[in-house]
Amino acid sequence: MSRTIKDFVVIGLKGMAMGAADVVPGVSGGTIAFISGIYEELLGSISNVNLSLIKTLRKEGVKAAWKQLNGSFLLSLFIGIFISIVSLAKVIKWLLENEPILLWSFFFGLVLASVIYIAKQLTKWNFIAVLLLIVGAILAYYITTLNPLVSENSSSLFLFLAGAIAICAMILPGISGSFILVLLGAYKPVLAAVNDRNFTVIALVGAGAMVGLLTFSRVLKWLFAHFKNYTLAMLTGFIIGSLNKIWPWKETITWRTNSHGVKVPFNQQSVSPFAFEDNQLLYAIALAFVGFALILLLEKLAVVKEK
Repeated sequence: MSRTIKDFVVIGLKGMAMGAADVVPGVSGGTIAFISGIYEELLGSISNVNLSLIKTLRKEGVKAAWKQLNGSFLLSLFIGIFISIVSLAKVIKWLLENEPILLWSFFFGLVLASVIYIAKQLTKWNFIAVLLLIVGAILAYYITTLNPLVSENSSSLFLFLAGAIAICAMILPGISGSFILVLLGAYKPVLAAVNDRNFTVIALVGAGAMVGLLTFSRVLKWLFAHFKNYTLAMLTGFIIGSLNKIWPWKETITWRTNSHGVKVPFNQQSVSPFAFEDNQLLYAIALAFVGFALILLLEKLAVVKEK
């Protein structure tokens, strides 16, 4: 696939959108990858990291291995993700703390539109497709209602497995990797390790994430190759069920103290906007509409480009 510098800039911008989503606990970068049209290429590129890549490197050199890896695509994407996380993390953190309803409203509209976008990719609706959509929706909704583990485990095996499970969630549209870490009781130890520069813990979680990513990307790639319609139906259900997690109006049931000694929400449940005195309803609807319209615009641009 021949690409220009402009194409790689666009891929970098899509990476920035993925990074911005991943910063928000509850929103998956996988959803952004899907609606921006790079999901299957991302899975294929990640799954190219295998023994045959090492053989190509040894026999044909770096240039051939880089081409087999689709390295320019991955590099552009991950640069975008990195820039976004570094530059937007503080902004999104401030919005989460000060304007959570408005931030969640924007993402709610964006993810809601992505449900329609992905559902339109299905070529055939039948009993199995509908069943998988319902199962995916119920499973994702159930995950969003689980209570996070209060006890925290810092064993090496646990941290490795936590990294593997979280990264699998991160590349699944609809499920947030950071939310899975919270559920497992691993979020605080991982955050503390990053803040304290505990490279042993970071390496364990990173190794788990690498193994999980390389394994799960192959599974998803195989599913797309052999059961694309059913896989899309299941993923659509996942995103529908995950909408509960990003519903803008939440009631905090329990709190936790973060690494800076500040009390933050630990367990929340969705409530009616009318349960709030200042529900910011009009602004919330407007921002949800903006998020919704943004996906429709991206879809229209993709159609024009194909023509």
